[in-house]
Amino acid sequence: MAKVGAQRAAELTGKSKSTIQRAMNNGKISFEKDSSGRRVIDVSELERVYGLKKSSMVAEAPVEVSTDNAIQHELEKAKNMLETERMRMRIKMLEDQVHSLQKQLDDMGSQRDKWQQQSQQLLITSEYTQKQAEEFKAEIVARKERDEARRKAAQALKMKKLAEQNNVQENENLSVWQKIKDKVSA
Repeated sequence: MAKVGAQRAAELTGKSKSTIQRAMNNGKISFEKDSSGRRVIDVSELERVYGLKKSSMVAEAPVEVSTDNAIQHELEKAKNMLETERMRMRIKMLEDQVHSLQKQLDDMGSQRDKWQQQSQQLLITSEYTQKQAEEFKAEIVARKERDEARRKAAQALKMKKLAEQNNVQENENLSVWQKIKDKVSA
């Protein structure tokens, strides 16, 4: 590619020489140093940053810029534009993928939270049910013990009544025997 100094760059772009030099110092325009140590700028770099004046490109075109170089420059420019567009498309595709994955991650997070909540509810219910079962079991054991105690008390009461009835019957029998004995002996 054709390289020009700051003065020629100013002529090609229509800017002042000091503007070109400030741009080089600030890094806005990239440059190289030639064999004599002079800073030179590629014409394509000038075109990228400032654009070239139409009249300077036709009438004052540098001698070292040939038709082959111009074609190569245009091909390089087209290649760069295609590469830039390809990269933009790739970036867009990757951004879409990131967005899709973020959405899936959010969905999975909300599902996880729902499952966690459901499992906690089941655990609480299970613990409550377990507690109820233990209380019911204790109640059944207590009921059996009360029923057994009542049955024993009822049985003891029955035995007592039977014993009393037996005593009464014996007393009556004795009394009847005594009367019979008294009648027989009299």
